[in-house]
Amino acid sequence: MAEEPTIKATPDPAGAGRNDAPHLERRIGLANAVTLNMMYMIGVGPFITLPLIVAAMGGTQALLGWLVGAGIACCDGLVWAELGAAMPEAGGSYAFLREIYGREGAGRWVSFLFIFQLGFSAPLSMASGCIGFADFASFLFPQLQAPVLAAWPGGVHWTSLLAAGTCALIVGMLYQDMRAILRMAWVLWAGVMAAMAMVLFAGLTHLHPALLRIPPIAFGFTPGFFAGLGSATLIATYDYWGYYNVCFLGGEIREPGRTIPRAVLISIAAVAVLYIAMNISVLGVIPAHGMRSTAVADMVAETLGPKAGVAIAGLIMWTAFSSVFALLMGYSRVPYAAALDGNFFRVFAHLHPKRNFPDVALVAMGGVAMVFCFFKLAQVIAALVVIRIVLQYLLQQVGVIVLRVRRPEMVRPFRMWLYPLPPLLALAGFLFILVSRPQAQHECWLALLLAAVGSALYFARARVRREWPWRLNEQGR
Repeated sequence: MAEEPTIKATPDPAGAGRNDAPHLERRIGLANAVTLNMMYMIGVGPFITLPLIVAAMGGTQALLGWLVGAGIACCDGLVWAELGAAMPEAGGSYAFLREIYGREGAGRWVSFLFIFQLGFSAPLSMASGCIGFADFASFLFPQLQAPVLAAWPGGVHWTSLLAAGTCALIVGMLYQDMRAILRMAWVLWAGVMAAMAMVLFAGLTHLHPALLRIPPIAFGFTPGFFAGLGSATLIATYDYWGYYNVCFLGGEIREPGRTIPRAVLISIAAVAVLYIAMNISVLGVIPAHGMRSTAVADMVAETLGPKAGVAIAGLIMWTAFSSVFALLMGYSRVPYAAALDGNFFRVFAHLHPKRNFPDVALVAMGGVAMVFCFFKLAQVIAALVVIRIVLQYLLQQVGVIVLRVRRPEMVRPFRMWLYPLPPLLALAGFLFILVSRPQAQHECWLALLLAAVGSALYFARARVRREWPWRLNEQGR
């Protein structure tokens, strides 16, 4: 891969005026941006959550959940594309929310809430990938299901320890400069594409169309149908997430006004086609009522033989590993950006003196993710999606409209198509996920609790620092 030119971006204020001061560098072009997005998106999710979506919908009509999830991803992706192109900074949503709601006003509070919840939701996302990695490892080595510590609620198995160890290994791999990371990313991406190709080949060459028939009673539009669709869409939404990873790396993207929107939209389109094709491949071979968590590996083993089943399990582990690699790389830039802005703990603004990456943020997020590896996958996914929707996505859907009204003169290299339909449709989709699922209030209460605790911490700190809203009150006297 040819070496890309280096452009200075987002300098460390501690080294202002010094050319040799650590700083983020714009090394990521379109091909690398799409690769990192797709690695995040095609993680363990679609391989291990397919049986969960089928169970939620009660049959092959589960494909509707994937289609609704794709529609939400497209609408939300247009919002990310516009905001990312207009504000190509490290931290992504942190910069968006700060500017939308006022850099020296409510934006400080809202962006702090985002950072606060990210301390939970980002490690939950990483943990889900590592848990999936360990689950497929147990397909190859069943003895990993043996308990190690029975005192922990639900018991601790060797798979939990493997998941935590995998997270630690990824932190070590990311402790490199950007050139080395991008080289590793291409190798990991090749394995991800190999896994998808193998599943599609196995399923499409042994397809039984009769298994794909949807019973007439599947679309009864009863309360139970919408509850199932809400649960299925929540999981599908989780599986599609990652198209925005390039926005968190905004300070390291070359020609961000062009690269960011293209990377977001290309990755959504490519992954949506792959996901739907993969689901048709599996549902056309394995009966919906006979699926288990390793259904994809079961399908490949049944169609291509036991050795192929072992191979696909290994490739799915590779895919899960690659996903966590990409998302930890992106999310580690967010606390760095907030600390640089004086809105988070100063220690997170530290860059590695030689390799120019946020080393403290990287290690801290990886460490919290290791703890979450000891929880159940379904619990992790539900908590992650609801927290992220309440404390990030809803704020951005409303925010992109607010920004259009408040700052019409703002330079927008990319303006979303069919405005304002995309944010309104995405908003409706996310609200549907929140209110339609049975017992959804549990995760909603958790999100509101995080919002209350984060707000209390912000306002206590703001009073000491005389920041918004205390500064506003003093000016108004």
